[in-house]
Amino acid sequence: MTTEDAPAVDPAPEREQHEGRTFFGHPRGLATLFSLEVWERFSFLGMQAILVLYFTASVADDGLAMEPGNAASIAAGYGTMVYLVSVGGGWIADRVLGSYRSVLWGGILIAAGHYTMAIPAEFSTWVGLVLISLGTGLLKPNVSTLVGKLYSTDDERRDAGFALYYMGINVGAFFGPLVTGWLGAEVGWHWGFSAAAIGMTAGLIQYVVGRRGIPGYGRAAEAPLPPDAARRMRWILGGSAAAVVVVLVVLALVGRLSVDGVVDALTVIAMVAPIVYFTVMFRSPRVTGEERGRLRPFLVLWIASVAFNFVLFQAYSVLILLAEDHVDRTIFGWDVPSSWFSSYLGAAEVLVAPLVAALWTWLGPRQPHASKKVAFGALLGGLSYLILVPAVSGQSGDWRIAVWWMLVSLLLLGLGDVLLQTTGLSATTKLAPAAFSSQSMAVWFLSIALANGIQAQTVRFYGEVPEGVYFAVNGAVPVVVAVVVLALSPWMKRTMHPVH
Repeated sequence: MTTEDAPAVDPAPEREQHEGRTFFGHPRGLATLFSLEVWERFSFLGMQAILVLYFTASVADDGLAMEPGNAASIAAGYGTMVYLVSVGGGWIADRVLGSYRSVLWGGILIAAGHYTMAIPAEFSTWVGLVLISLGTGLLKPNVSTLVGKLYSTDDERRDAGFALYYMGINVGAFFGPLVTGWLGAEVGWHWGFSAAAIGMTAGLIQYVVGRRGIPGYGRAAEAPLPPDAARRMRWILGGSAAAVVVVLVVLALVGRLSVDGVVDALTVIAMVAPIVYFTVMFRSPRVTGEERGRLRPFLVLWIASVAFNFVLFQAYSVLILLAEDHVDRTIFGWDVPSSWFSSYLGAAEVLVAPLVAALWTWLGPRQPHASKKVAFGALLGGLSYLILVPAVSGQSGDWRIAVWWMLVSLLLLGLGDVLLQTTGLSATTKLAPAAFSSQSMAVWFLSIALANGIQAQTVRFYGEVPEGVYFAVNGAVPVVVAVVVLALSPWMKRTMHPVH
């Protein structure tokens, strides 16, 4: 048997080793990964909450003076790049570094990117975004994979564990925009970026401190390349990353870097990459017939994720622009920063995530099938936009809507996110072929890349078409997909074994 054909290492012994110490009844390692995600999301979503405002702010206000549609498109293109890189992050974990070290180096790159964005110069913005993209692509799929390795496949705590893990994500999503939003609006955009850098540094420190509770700590990749090939690959990857950064910096300095062209290219790559990856997995000789059968319902869940994330990630661009220009944000005489609506979304998810986890734990084997959970999540995502249609339709001039419209919309969106993402992450770790364990999680994140790639094109119409039409069309997409998934649910229940 060659190294390439070697089976993935069973993490069960490590699970047994750490079961004595628990985190709310879950393996202790969940606490470390939970805390890491708190700080990673604090930095990532804190920065993203002010990114589109920084792009649209005037030069006099230290911004880049972009049109709203273009600013939202570039922010979406950045999101596309982040999740495209996750494919490489999954492969590096499987074949070169292992999950633990991949997460560590990803966090280091993210922190470096935020520190770079803290420098008050336009070129540092683009360099910092590239570094954050590379780091997040290395970190995100592998943290989720590590959470899955804390549980056996048939452990009924698994979905509840992912719900708790997702609550950690949203604790960071709540506090990040609060801190960076206030700093960005009241002190300066680059002070907000500095706060994001400090948050990621804190996450790295606690990750290293709690490393002994993490499956795979101290181990190499599960399906490693031969030593000579691994050394070559490290040099190739490092050199390629450095070359990309240098080329982007040079093009930016000489004024030949077309942002719109980069965004369009990322959209095309986001469309092609999942086709290639699914084809590779379906045809790989390392994937068994049983595993191949489970890839088909996984593809349906994946499409539902695309539809939902298409509206979710507009919460950090279009909805922030809507809040900035057309929502009455005055509460008790104080004008609430528009970026704080991102914090409200995180708060809503923090509140509902433990309730969802408790519900799944209480229901046990009686809980809805994973396909229905994902369908309900996509449905709520669509409704969160459709509910805004009557409020924004037929408006003209300098109009404002009551803040409650936005709060109800974000509450529905947050609940949908908890239902869909926690179920999708959990299902991915169980449906993934053994030879593609980390890479399958990267494929799941490709659904977010494609969603961002599509919205990078569609958000350009925001402000160009009536708001009522914009939100109606966008909201209809996940609703239609949710109905299709519900119709396919009986077939998916038969074919997704052992996923319940």
